[in-house]
Amino acid sequence: MLDATLKQQLDAYLQHIVNPIELSVSTDEQASSKELLELATELAEMSGKISLKQVAAERTPSMAVGPVGETPRVSFAGIPMGHEFTSLVLALLQAGGHPSKADPEVLEQIRNLQGEYHFVTYISLSCQNCPDVVQALNLMATLNPGITHVMVDGALFQPEVEAKQIMAVPSVYLNDEPFGQGRMTLNEIVSKLDTGAAKRKAAALNDKAPYEVLVIGGGPAGASAAIYAARKGIRTGVVAERFGGQVMDTVGIENFISVPYTEGPKLVASLEQHVKEYEVDLITEQKAAAVKKGDYIEVTLESGATLKSRSVILATGARWREMNVPGEKEYRGKGVAYCPHCDGPLFKGKRVAVIGGGNSGIEAAIDLAGIVEHVTVLEYGDTLRADAVLVRKAESMANITIIKEAMTTEVLGDDNKVIGLKYKDRKHDEMHVLDVAGIFVQIGLVPNSEFLRDTLELTERGEIVVDSHGRTSMAGVFAAGDVTSTPYKQIIISMGSGATAALGAFDHLIRTPAPVAAQATETV
Repeated sequence: MLDATLKQQLDAYLQHIVNPIELSVSTDEQASSKELLELATELAEMSGKISLKQVAAERTPSMAVGPVGETPRVSFAGIPMGHEFTSLVLALLQAGGHPSKADPEVLEQIRNLQGEYHFVTYISLSCQNCPDVVQALNLMATLNPGITHVMVDGALFQPEVEAKQIMAVPSVYLNDEPFGQGRMTLNEIVSKLDTGAAKRKAAALNDKAPYEVLVIGGGPAGASAAIYAARKGIRTGVVAERFGGQVMDTVGIENFISVPYTEGPKLVASLEQHVKEYEVDLITEQKAAAVKKGDYIEVTLESGATLKSRSVILATGARWREMNVPGEKEYRGKGVAYCPHCDGPLFKGKRVAVIGGGNSGIEAAIDLAGIVEHVTVLEYGDTLRADAVLVRKAESMANITIIKEAMTTEVLGDDNKVIGLKYKDRKHDEMHVLDVAGIFVQIGLVPNSEFLRDTLELTERGEIVVDSHGRTSMAGVFAAGDVTSTPYKQIIISMGSGATAALGAFDHLIRTPAPVAAQATETV
């Protein structure tokens, strides 16, 4: 199961196990069971502090991890390889007493949670969003005796997935009831359980001293802006729903100059580490609701808190564009999906559609063709917008059909899941019905700028209008990245515009007198 290089890397991590742990493995005659037993055996052979026993469990194959002598509270139903191998390694270390690097306040908050919380997370091994959720819940189960967590690989437990009509991952259940879907951070999960946490956090945010530069957004543009601002030695803050933004949902990145290949989560981890090397006040799980000009620029958050700053850099990014047709919202997560890498394995052996003939759409079709029975690509225009090399690849695959001049008009479902879609043949003005179990929407991006509609100058598409220095129509407010009118939405361009906005903000600060209140504070 583990090659020599991986074993060498793993051996270094296993040295951090402090207390003996035990792997409880449930297997049968399936090939997957034999693979899991082989993995568990190799792990046990690599460390004298790891022992192995075979048990009968609710799901087979499965492997539970826990301290020797205790009932394990962390379990993997399936083979935790692919993106989940890191989740397994962390579970081994944490069960063995190696401390977590999470915020100590959050760790204490987890320990103090009262009640019984039994979590089950349905994942796919190709999902880059799933490990964050799995690792967060595993850590919680390790810290609190009232919490258990089971990761379930949907591809190996399809009857269970179909019975629960799970069509998007990660899908989290708490005490047999739906709890959440999609990427969730440790803080988000804990805040959802600790209902008083949001109010306490909002009160704490209101008490923060004004910043000199406040960055709204934690993607590549926001991270770049924060680094450039902090290097000037000025008080810098970052507010973001989650650090990394949309890049966290990007699998392969092959055009980031000097790095031939990386993946979104890896790039985001490097960005966050770089930001944390400076004195940047990083605030997550918060979303901006309004920006107002006063003595300071005031940023009101959806939580009700208000932050003040002498300058603000808006780097709120963009999100996947929706079709805005009947049935789309009703069946989102029930067959309507936006991440083929995450949710594709749930449609193994089924027929699906991809909406959009650009690079994202054709890449999605090619990826899905290796998993599903058949992929139909619907392109609104009369030509595909994807690169020629991708088009040739898609056209060469027997289970991909491309339909041009097709306008999706409705998502069809049976009240529980998608069963098809309607589309209009624009060339012949005819309506057709396509029988599919999944619809993957890949039709571009929408800027996250709704909260600024009556505040700043925006383009018809909702992009913030900026000049060559990143300045917006409001003095002291700058913008960067995919939310702006800057052409070409690329990671490397967003980083450059973030740097430009930060330098523009610094230039603004040195040429603009500080508010009277700030000057009085400095005098004292």
